[in-house]
Amino acid sequence: YFFLNNLSFVDIAYSSATAPKMISDFISDKKTISYWGCVTQMFTFHFFGCAEIFVLTVMAFDRYAAICQPLRYTTIMSASACTVLASLSWIGALGHSLVQTLLTFQLPFCNAQVIDHYFCDVHPVLKLACADITLVNMLVVANSGLISLGCFLILLASYTVILLSLRKRSAESRRKALSTCGSHFTVVTFFFVPCIFIYLRPSTTFPLDKAVSVFYTTITPMLNPIIYSLRN
Repeated sequence: YFFLNNLSFVDIAYSSATAPKMISDFISDKKTISYWGCVTQMFTFHFFGCAEIFVLTVMAFDRYAAICQPLRYTTIMSASACTVLASLSWIGALGHSLVQTLLTFQLPFCNAQVIDHYFCDVHPVLKLACADITLVNMLVVANSGLISLGCFLILLASYTVILLSLRKRSAESRRKALSTCGSHFTVVTFFFVPCIFIYLRPSTTFPLDKAVSVFYTTITPMLNPIIYSLRN
């Protein structure tokens, strides 16, 4: 439950980065945000979003250790190892968020700008810059892509090894293992697919962008407790 506790905290903080402002904009005629408010929102959004990616990846490794290395599980995933993995997840998220925020807000911005989004995200804010954003956009996509693809490959490798090891197990063992992994795989799918759609492409606006963003910023964190509760 150590990593589930981390995931629960991340979900609450992640949705809190955008949901309160979104709700206030719905009920208010004045839909504005200050410059530093926008900086803070972008930083916290990417910090907790990246932390969720790292925590989900670490949880996949935890599933691998539990299913493929059951006799060594307590040694591999000791209390100190869990603490180190969680700490690295938060430190990595901090680095990612700093890079995204600093790259975006070191650009000059024109006055009286309207953000075509319901929160301050990288691509909508970059469109307001009064300078060439080609290089910055490439660096931003590369930063997101390196983390997303790297974590996705680790997740894929973990589940591939798990599935291969289950071929030698009994039907009951396979059922229990798949039940254990099912909730995590569902959460990963709901979070990674929308993120990949939004961030691993050029900053071109699609009609579905805002709807997809609402799904992974608000709905997915709300669904995670339900998914894990159903599994239990």
